[in-house]
Amino acid sequence: MPTPRLHPDTIAAVRDRADIVDIVSEQVVLKKQGKDYVGLCPFHDDKSPSFSVSPSKQFYYCFSCGAGGNAYKFLMELGQRSFSDVVLELAKRYQVPVKTLEPEKRQELQRQLTLREQLYEILAVTTSFYEHALRQPDGAQALTYLTAKRGLVDETIQRFQLGYAPGGWQTLYGYLVDQKKYPVALVEQAGLVVPRTSGSGYYDRFRDRLMIPIHDSRGRVIGFGGRALSDADQPKYLNSPDTELFDKGQTLYGLDKARAAIAKEDRAVVVEGYFDVIALHAAGSETAVASLGTAFNANQVRQLLRYTESKQVILNFDADAAGVKAAQRAIGEVEAMAYRGDVQLRVLNIPDGKDPDEYLQNYPIEAYYGLLDTAPLWIDWQIQQIVQGRDLSQADQFQNSSQEIVALLSEIANADTRTHYVRQCAELFSNGDGRLVPLLAENLMVQVRRQRRSPQGSGPRPSLSFTQTSTLEAAEAALLRVFIHSAEHRTEVLDMLESRDLQFSFSHHRSLWQTLRAQRDAQPDELIGWLRDRTAESPALAQTQHLFYLDEKTHRDVLRSPLVIRAAAACLEQTLCEKRYRHFLQLWSEGDNAKRQSNRPTTKVKSMLKSGGSPN
Repeated sequence: MPTPRLHPDTIAAVRDRADIVDIVSEQVVLKKQGKDYVGLCPFHDDKSPSFSVSPSKQFYYCFSCGAGGNAYKFLMELGQRSFSDVVLELAKRYQVPVKTLEPEKRQELQRQLTLREQLYEILAVTTSFYEHALRQPDGAQALTYLTAKRGLVDETIQRFQLGYAPGGWQTLYGYLVDQKKYPVALVEQAGLVVPRTSGSGYYDRFRDRLMIPIHDSRGRVIGFGGRALSDADQPKYLNSPDTELFDKGQTLYGLDKARAAIAKEDRAVVVEGYFDVIALHAAGSETAVASLGTAFNANQVRQLLRYTESKQVILNFDADAAGVKAAQRAIGEVEAMAYRGDVQLRVLNIPDGKDPDEYLQNYPIEAYYGLLDTAPLWIDWQIQQIVQGRDLSQADQFQNSSQEIVALLSEIANADTRTHYVRQCAELFSNGDGRLVPLLAENLMVQVRRQRRSPQGSGPRPSLSFTQTSTLEAAEAALLRVFIHSAEHRTEVLDMLESRDLQFSFSHHRSLWQTLRAQRDAQPDELIGWLRDRTAESPALAQTQHLFYLDEKTHRDVLRSPLVIRAAAACLEQTLCEKRYRHFLQLWSEGDNAKRQSNRPTTKVKSMLKSGGSPN
């Protein structure tokens, strides 16, 4: 549920009650200097105190990096949190009554705040329970796995709060519900117990598993990942379900511990698994984070970009087929951002197919840093993947590679960058014959330019001009995007399609539409999270993942939804008319001579066919 709008009186009361020195001093060591306080700036790698806090003005300012603002701004920038979250936290801290602009929602807001606090408490208690169980006889196998196989020391185990879920069906249930007296409904909402399918009662979601707490950016436990200790137990990794606190598509494991290092080193490293993150942090490379069983997406990239000025994000996935596929999928999710230069995306495949954890068991961390420093840009990596394993001396393989390269390069907006890669690919295709390079480069450039100009190409398409058949897919995508992201215009989309008897032509769009109609009352954030969870199970939905995210251009389209709906509907309607026209002409031509002679369409009927109408 989205947070109701806060009343201006509440915002003002919290601002008046909050003391900026009190708030900042929790994060920065401040020293009195005249009327103000100074310290090291938390927003950049400050070597000498350049960060000033004024209690009289209730304002902070860094004379080095230029960061400045009030208490609200400080907490929002430091924790990358929303304005409402910060106000609500400070209201609770300073005991300010919360009022909203919708009086009827005050009670619901208070209930929601209370629920979240209770869930945080239950998860914190559960984390301690699992940590304790790890040191008991039943947890010996899990502890041995961590120390002997993973090579982790006690300090690392404690830092990441690793634990063990006992094997009984109701061990945690008994502890939380029977001993601690937490309501079972709350324990279920925390994702820790599951109702039995037959009969009454509950059982523990995690049993006989090594437990890895998942924290939010403020270090609070919001969920768990459980690793099976036996190969016979499936799935190998089991995550908490999405809850009031936990959304795996919006969460990055390890970000709470990696933020400072990402800002200091000015780059983030995204790996595949929990233990890759833990191993890298234990070795001293603390910029590593991991997605949680879902494709690395644009929203997660934006989280990382808050901490790195250079916008450098390195994907360090496994070099095996699954890892390469995961990297390709991740690139597909953020490709638009990379083409625009919003992120400097790089891809690292460790030699010999190793993951970071395996690599660090045989090599020092300095060697890993060397690999990071030389990781190729995503487009260079894509080019390598296209030509890898292909014999470019064979005409068919050369042609296929060339076509894929053209499609890749045609999306590059910057002309100088395009020229650079065209030259590079020409050298790659020349097989060492320098005489061929100019000719190949010219040929590639001609194809790239043609692709960029072609409405059928993958280059930029007009967002509202859907009059050509080749833009039908873009028109259908625009309608679906409006339906997903603009709840207030869903009825308009639905009425338009039903009243005009229009249907989606592409199978993946039809599949998504059937799914969306069943969830038409969900809020956009809830709907997107729900859809994202189902993409792994449905190849058709996986083809539509790009519709779940908005860039600057598509966000503008959603803001002008009525215009987009009308333009897209016109395109779908024209396509339907053309189909009917072709169908009627085919029926006419297939008729026998006698029928065609006796039932020859009149000029009026022909005119109706061309306009998409019916002769009846």
